[in-house]
Amino acid sequence: MNKVLIIDEVHPSMFDIFKNAGIAFDYQPDLDRAQALNCIENYQAVILRSKILADKEFIDTGKNLKAIGRTGAGMETIDIPYAESKGIACINSPEGNRDAVGEQAIGMLLSLMNNLNKADNEVRNKTWDREGNRGIELNGRVVGIIGYGNMGGAFAKKLSGFDVEVIAYDKYKTNYGNQYAKEVSLQELLERADVISLHVPQTPETIAMVNDEFLSLCKKNIILINTARGKVVKTDDLVKHIKTGHVFAAALDVLEYESFNFQDFLTDNMPDAFNYLAKSKNVLFTPHIAGWTVESKYKLSAVLAEKIAKYLRS
Repeated sequence: MNKVLIIDEVHPSMFDIFKNAGIAFDYQPDLDRAQALNCIENYQAVILRSKILADKEFIDTGKNLKAIGRTGAGMETIDIPYAESKGIACINSPEGNRDAVGEQAIGMLLSLMNNLNKADNEVRNKTWDREGNRGIELNGRVVGIIGYGNMGGAFAKKLSGFDVEVIAYDKYKTNYGNQYAKEVSLQELLERADVISLHVPQTPETIAMVNDEFLSLCKKNIILINTARGKVVKTDDLVKHIKTGHVFAAALDVLEYESFNFQDFLTDNMPDAFNYLAKSKNVLFTPHIAGWTVESKYKLSAVLAEKIAKYLRS
């Protein structure tokens, strides 16, 4: 009988799906790595998030594993090539929070263009500055999306009512253009985009992808949105281009300095680049919450459970 170990917090919808599929499971979200290693060989599948790395030691210890599931989109905490070499399927659930990510990207973009956070803070401090908070319109702009999977596609769909031109680049796909975005080369995207939104996974290839060279190739003074992974953007280089105005504004839900489990990492001794961004009025931060909604909590678990159940029954 297939049995699943769940070692991170999930929505109870997952339990109902496994029960209906006749799949046994143990829900132990408080397990640490040592405890997980001690029992993982008793399971055919494990479901995790970011608390524990599924590295070679973890995979080798799970001698009977058929699948590793990750509630969410990012898979950087799983050694996928090694797992697949052992015949273990690696399964995620990006369908569960793509709408939430798309909506947050829209919200951050509109807040920056209309000075919403800045204006709110000023009014709370008894400053009534209308001219200093005159915004710019999204209408007629070109929005470039890098990475046209679940998240990028959802963002493009959300933009469809804003009278913008949406262009997209994805290195690993062809013929992906649709009614929401036109497929273009990276060169064309960097030359034409007023807004660039990142929707790529963290891989060795994408770490520090947005660097000085990348930003220098942008022909316009752009707004940069990152709801993907923090290490995709080299913060020192972003600051350089914000200082020159080449990056007009930045919406950052994720930061280069985050730990692998996304837990609290902010200290009084943050790098100079972060401190500069923190004082900048044209930078908007959120604490890695794009995709972090009441609805997505349900959907992430339900979608993954359905996928795991289908795979184990096949």
